[in-house]
Amino acid sequence: MRPRVVTSGGELLVALNLEGKRAIVEEVAAVASRAFSCIAAEYTGLPVGAMTKLRSEARKKGVYVRVVRNTLARRALAGTSFACMGDQLVGPLVLAFSQDDPGSVARVMGDFAKTNNKLVIKAVSFGGRLLDPKDLKVLANMPTSEQALASLMGVIKAPITKFVRTLAEPSAKLVRTVAAIRDQKQAAPA
Repeated sequence: MRPRVVTSGGELLVALNLEGKRAIVEEVAAVASRAFSCIAAEYTGLPVGAMTKLRSEARKKGVYVRVVRNTLARRALAGTSFACMGDQLVGPLVLAFSQDDPGSVARVMGDFAKTNNKLVIKAVSFGGRLLDPKDLKVLANMPTSEQALASLMGVIKAPITKFVRTLAEPSAKLVRTVAAIRDQKQAAPA
């Protein structure tokens, strides 16, 4: 069965059949089950070109962006750590999921919202908790996976480096002492 095309206020809307709705719910649920964080943002009045630019930038940063009907979004998010967003899904919203690191979605959506005032962050979820949209900067400042690994390696490496220096210090001190005695004997008048 083909979807119906209905005009409403000059827009063309495609009515989804049951299989199409199931496919959308399954796709969003699969992405949500693997995502680190999620943002729901209102996009009313955002030009198509701007939305295309947002999607392109999001793809580059490993962020999945999708406009989904709220009823379908609630079904897709049920059973995931983003189920807490269900009550916040009101009005025309775009969902964005961070797939690579927790802060990437906040950086992409936050940067885009700075230059496009038509994109308004409505809900932020991380770790099964609903955050205030004002906390977007906190999420955006989280380190990327590479930064976190580098920091962890530095923490692991520091005690080993200090241990090696401690082991090497007695022999280095002996060498410095012998060199000082040699220099002292060479400087003494004969």
